[in-house]
Order: sequence, then C-alpha cells, then structure tokens
Amino acid sequence: MRTKTHQLWLIVLVSAFLATLWYLGFFRPDGLLKIQNVVILLSEMFPPDINIIPEVLYAVFETILMAFAGTIIGGTLSIILAMFSTRLIFSNPVRVVFRTLLALIRTIPAILWALLFVIVIGFGPVAGVLALSMYTVGYLGKLFYEAFDSVSSEVIDAVRGVGATRLQILRYAVIPESANYIISQLLFIFEYNVRASSIVGLVGAGGVGFLIMALIQSLKYDGLLTTLLVILAIVISLDYMSSKIRSRFLT
Repeated sequence: MRTKTHQLWLIVLVSAFLATLWYLGFFRPDGLLKIQNVVILLSEMFPPDINIIPEVLYAVFETILMAFAGTIIGGTLSIILAMFSTRLIFSNPVRVVFRTLLALIRTIPAILWALLFVIVIGFGPVAGVLALSMYTVGYLGKLFYEAFDSVSSEVIDAVRGVGATRLQILRYAVIPESANYIISQLLFIFEYNVRASSIVGLVGAGGVGFLIMALIQSLKYDGLLTTLLVILAIVISLDYMSSKIRSRFLT
C-alpha cells in the first residue's frame, strides 16, 4: 500500500512539473532553446581573449574590495540591529520595531538596492558597497538575533545576577556565546557578496559586473569568457580559504 502511495505521489509530482514547464512556455515553438544560437555563441566565445586579463583582474580586485567593505559595514549594523531584536534583553515593543525594520530591508534584493543607490548616488562602486551593505544587514540581522535568542538563559541570568546592565549582558554573555556563529556567517556572506558584486555591477554599481555588461553590449564574447573564467577561479579560491579558516579557528 505504501509503495502504491509513493508511486501516486511521484506521478502527481511529475505531472505538476510537466504542467509547469508547459505553462511557462518550454513546449511552445517560440520557447524552445535554439541549439544553433548556442553553437554560434560558443564559437564566438572561444578562444578566450587573454589580452583583457589585466582589465579583468582590476575589475575583480574592485569587486573583492566592494564585497569586503559591504560585509564589514553590513555585518556591524547587523549585530547592532540584532541586539535590539533579541528577546533576551529588550521588551516586545522594541523587538517588534527592529525585527520589522530588518524584514523590510530583507524584502529588497541586492540588485534592487544597487539600482536605488545608483539612482541616488550615481554609477560606481560606492553604490555597490551600499547595496551589499543593505543586503547583508537584512540577511545577517535575522540570523544574528535568532542566534542571540538561542543563548542559554542560565548564562544571561548569571551575568544579570551580578548587576550587569543590558549593554554588559550583550558584551559579556550574548556576543561571546554567539561569536563562532557570527564569524562563520560573516565569512559566508563575504563569499556571497563577491558573487553578488558581479550582479549589482550589471546596473552600474561598479565591480566586474559593470565590465561584464560592457562586454555583452559590445558583443565581445571572447572577453566575456575570459572574465567568467577569472571569476570562477577567484570564487573557488575564496571558498577554499574560507573553509580553511572555519576548520582552523571555528569549533
């Protein structure tokens, strides 16, 4: 009986998947992927243009700086807002205000933040850094106040029992107990921000994304392939270094 039930659910899932593809246009003549276009694109991408490597490296360096600055700014603000959002220290009205603020920030994706800052500030990496900072605040703020909420109440009561203020409770109990988690998430969001920097640059917020858009608009697909390969190498290197840091310093 259980096997028949599983088979029925599998049929329903496959049917729903096929219906979804049909609704989205995958089975329509104008929605099918044209293989000849892929062949043409690949022929124009190979071989990679090595002459563009210095320009790509500069753009990638700018991207890493943007990700680093956005992570530091956003991470710091995340910790501050998470402090006011934790149930262990502040009353319910205060928590509601700051958690609502974090929810509002989190609803806006990084590329939309970038577009807004480009409109307000103009093209360039400053808009990208601010966009990454806002996304970091929305993402880490929620994770951090949940981590603060999970700190043992016995630790909080012990510090509060010696007459500690709210700030001292945060400084000597909540933050130390959550330190490993905070560092781990900061490393993760830095990796993400390097990738996101490539995306926000597509709307003019600096970094390698701005170069990618310029290459696409000028139909220089061999340079585009070079850029993508360099980004891939950088991302793999960052992932490796981040994993080493986690295994070395975090328990």
